[in-house]
Amino acid sequence: MHAVQSAYEGDGERPLGGFLTLMGVYASAVGGAGLLARARGRSLPDRFTAGDLALLTLATHQASRLLTKDAVTAPFRAPFTRFAGSAGEGETMEEVRGEGLKHSIGELLTCPFCAGVWVATGFVAGGVLAPRLTRSAMAMLTAVFGSDVLHLLYDSAKHLPERAQPEE
Repeated sequence: MHAVQSAYEGDGERPLGGFLTLMGVYASAVGGAGLLARARGRSLPDRFTAGDLALLTLATHQASRLLTKDAVTAPFRAPFTRFAGSAGEGETMEEVRGEGLKHSIGELLTCPFCAGVWVATGFVAGGVLAPRLTRSAMAMLTAVFGSDVLHLLYDSAKHLPERAQPEE
């Protein structure tokens, strides 16, 4: 494994062992949720409606941004990251720190794309195991997403007169 990792990572650290561990945790969680669902007599839906997919998509987007970028959730990421500056609108930029598994966790906790897979999986599992609670959480996160979009549009609209002024 060491030879493969050395050949793969080049000049930067790419903790393949840590990533393998995280994939094992993910697979175990999915398997555990499947076994729990089976024990409770629950199964995956036959299909998802367009509305289900829209709710899942928007809630996943919002939750992954909250987990990986929100200033208020920084204490959860702090053991694995270093503050690198503000990313605007209540979001932070952070650098991953540490080695091995610690570095891998930092990568997961700072990447909304990476975290999105875990969040969506959690919502789908929650939809099977606790559908009312999960749907309510997804609806709330979708409303927050919509609110964020409106805040950004409102803020942008406030600055339209400034942008319309010709530069001197």
